Amino acid sequence: MDLGLKDRVYVVTGATRGLGNAAARELVADGAKVIVTGRDEKSAADAASALSPDAVAAVGVAADNADPGAAARLVETARERFGRFDGVLISVGGPPPGFVADNTDEQWQAAFESVFLGAVRLARTAAAELEDGGVIGFVLSGSVYEPIPGLTISNGLRPGLAGFAKSLADELGPRGIRVVGLLPGRIDTDRVRELDALSADPEATRAASESRIPLRRYGTPEEFGRTAAFLLSPAASYVTGVMLPVDGGGRHGF
Repeated sequence: MDLGLKDRVYVVTGATRGLGNAAARELVADGAKVIVTGRDEKSAADAASALSPDAVAAVGVAADNADPGAAARLVETARERFGRFDGVLISVGGPPPGFVADNTDEQWQAAFESVFLGAVRLARTAAAELEDGGVIGFVLSGSVYEPIPGLTISNGLRPGLAGFAKSLADELGPRGIRVVGLLPGRIDTDRVRELDALSADPEATRAASESRIPLRRYGTPEEFGRTAAFLLSPAASYVTGVMLPVDGGGRHGF
């Protein structure tokens, strides 16, 4: 199936590893061009080089989502390097784990600036620049529907972003701009393995998690990336305002 991604240009944040990187990889594989961002300049450049050694389809840019000027700079870079801007996938690193009593005010504030306000700024800037057929995507979490033990900050911020995304979808729909969200479950990334490793018995933790997933396994980054590429593509042109679980059936509700 041709997703219609050839020569379309996307900004993918937090794409030096994990889910953002998986999405960028699939976009490039289907013919799109991407601006890959990460906080570290070398990591962003290395990630882009791995996707497109000749820099024809990927460019790395150091950017912190918490930086108020980052959003405009990324859109400008997309236009300068590739001549157009068709959408953004906003993926940010997970906030520090911890329970209610563990997380400090400083951790909450830093996470709000990066995870929440940074995402809002990126979406708001993209909305002002996109035309009919543009798309704004958010990588959120299954915690949008159900809190995840030990991830209190994420549980507090992700549902708010989902509400913002739905409001944005309603506002931008008349302009032909779509807004979508992805809710990854247990995808086999470094981040998930790090969280599993916090338990006394990581192997037992993984086995217990897999037993609660109807498909009885963690997802692969490639599976997530293909889903993201589809939602960002013209092939999904009548899909907006949705929060799509990518969790192997782990969410037991409609």
